[in-house]
Amino acid sequence: MRFVEITQPGGPEVLKIVEGERPTIEKHEVLIKVHAAGVNRPDILQRQGKYPMPKGLTPIPGLEVSGTIEAVGEEVTTYKVGDAVCALTNGGGYAEFCAVPAAQTLPIPMGISFEEAAAIPETFFTVWANLFQIGKARSQETVLIHGGASGIGTTAMALSKEFGLKVLATVGDDKKIEQLADSATLINYKKDDFEEKVKALTQDQGVDIILDIVGASYFNKNMNLLKKDGRLVIIGFMGGNLVNNFDITNMMVKRITITGSTMRGRNLEEKRVIAEQLKEKVWPALEKGHCKPIIYATYPLEEIAKAHECLDTGTHIGKVVITM
Repeated sequence: MRFVEITQPGGPEVLKIVEGERPTIEKHEVLIKVHAAGVNRPDILQRQGKYPMPKGLTPIPGLEVSGTIEAVGEEVTTYKVGDAVCALTNGGGYAEFCAVPAAQTLPIPMGISFEEAAAIPETFFTVWANLFQIGKARSQETVLIHGGASGIGTTAMALSKEFGLKVLATVGDDKKIEQLADSATLINYKKDDFEEKVKALTQDQGVDIILDIVGASYFNKNMNLLKKDGRLVIIGFMGGNLVNNFDITNMMVKRITITGSTMRGRNLEEKRVIAEQLKEKVWPALEKGHCKPIIYATYPLEEIAKAHECLDTGTHIGKVVITM
C-alpha cells in the first residue's frame, strides 16, 4: 500500500509518499480500505516533532478515516467485509489501508459522503468527550468556543446548537464571521477584546462553559468570564501552556472547575463509550442533515503537503480532507 511518512520533523515538505506492507489486524480490529482521511491539528504537531505517537503505535500520521471494511478480526461481530464506516484511528490514517479497533469504528450515517465521514471522528469524539461528558453541557446554558472556525470549533458550534445551548465563539477574521453567522454569535478577537465583548453580549453575566484550544494566553480572561459553577475545558495550548499571575481566589469564589484532556491518551474502553454515545445521540441528527461537518478543501493523497500547508495558514473554515 501507499502511505505518508514523516521523514524528519519540519514543514509540510517532510511528508513523503512511500510504499510498504498493509497493516495486520488484531482480534478486536478491522482493516479499513481508506477512501478519505481527515487532516487535524495533532497531525501538524506530529509532523513538527511536538506530538509523537506513543510507543507501540504506528508512526504513520492520520487520526480519522472513512472507507469500507476489508477484513475483520476474529472477535469482531459488529462489522462485516464491505461495510461503509468511519473511524477514530490510533494513527495510520494517511494510508490506503488502516487497522482500527472495532470499538472506535462507526457506520457512516445515511446521507453522509465518504469525504464528510472522514471529517467526523476526531472532532466529534473530542467535542463530545470534552464539552458534553467532561463539561456537562446542558440545554439553555451558554458556551464560549475559542477557535470557532477550526474543525473543533465548527463541530462544537454545531453540536452545541443542536443540543440547545446558546453559543458564542471567537474567530480571527470578519470573513469567517460572515460565513459562520448562522452557527453562533461570533467575535473577531483581532479587532475586539473578547472578554469585554462577551461581557457586553451576556449583560455581564458571563458564560457557563468555555471550550478552549488556546490555553495560557486566554486563561485569566476565561476565568473572569465564567459564571459561578462554570467549567473551563482546555483541549489545546496554541497560546502556551504556562499561566502567569493566576489568582486562585477567583476560582474558589466562583467554584470554577478547570479541566482538560487529550484524545490520544484515552484507552480503548473510554473511546468505545464515546463512540456508543455518538451513535445514540448524534448519528440521528447527522442522518437528518444536522451537524454535518464543514469541508473547506479536499486534496488527493499526492498533495498531502498542500493539505498541511492549508492548515498551517489558519485561513480555513472547518475541515481539510485527503482522498485516496
